[in-house]
Amino acid sequence: MASLADHPFFAAFPGAMPSVPLSQEEGEPEVVVVIPARMGSTRFPGKPLADVNGLPLIIHVARMAQKSEVVDRVIIATDAPEISDAVKKYGFEPAMTSSGAHTGSDRVAEVAKTLSAEIIVNLQADEIIGDARIIDQAVFPLLKDDRLPMATVRRSFGDTSEILNPNIVKVVCNQRSFALYFSRSPIPMDRDSIAAERPDLKWDQHLGIYAFRRPALLEFARLPVSPLEDLEKLEQLRALDFGFSIYVARTDYPSWRVDTPEDLKRFADSLRGKNP
Repeated sequence: MASLADHPFFAAFPGAMPSVPLSQEEGEPEVVVVIPARMGSTRFPGKPLADVNGLPLIIHVARMAQKSEVVDRVIIATDAPEISDAVKKYGFEPAMTSSGAHTGSDRVAEVAKTLSAEIIVNLQADEIIGDARIIDQAVFPLLKDDRLPMATVRRSFGDTSEILNPNIVKVVCNQRSFALYFSRSPIPMDRDSIAAERPDLKWDQHLGIYAFRRPALLEFARLPVSPLEDLEKLEQLRALDFGFSIYVARTDYPSWRVDTPEDLKRFADSLRGKNP
């Protein structure tokens, strides 16, 4: 059996990929956003097609993805014919996938097998980004360092009461902005209640967007579900559990997490008076 040192994602830093720099003639790598969407959400069945001010929710997500400066193509990956029909109606490209995908990233990986793009972005259909520059911020680390297998995004909590919400995922990073752990629990724990006196201490919310280098995404999908992933129901813990490095960029741009009909109403209310 190969040792960890022989694993292709261990190189200059733990979890890094072997460096294969692009030539200047090749230009920027192709970036494809794949939005996984399914009808069978346990908390909110049919969520991708839920109406938001006259448009299905999935169309709001896809239109925002199109505005990114680095994105070349947007695909909606689904196992539901009704979602496929809806996105085609609005001029977007669907890709039918199997019904057995364990996570959104596994569904995205099914599509990635048919693509040649070097960077694949998993933009979750229920993470409604308020500014396309969030996608750019997830992708830029991979454009700057070809050793990075994947990157994601975090934002400081504005309302500390949200730290206790298990639907809002927290992330703790090291000094180089690599993820140490993601959790639905409040991490880190302020054991001695010192945070009020330490402005350098903060809690970060993780946003549901992942930029993968294609080989890393295909390797991720090949790996079994990890114990931590199964426990927290967070797919990114599979990547950490198997040694991938995850760079976590910081953003100040807004986003909306839609887990319930109440969340959807808040998102719809935020759009009133704007062009969706």
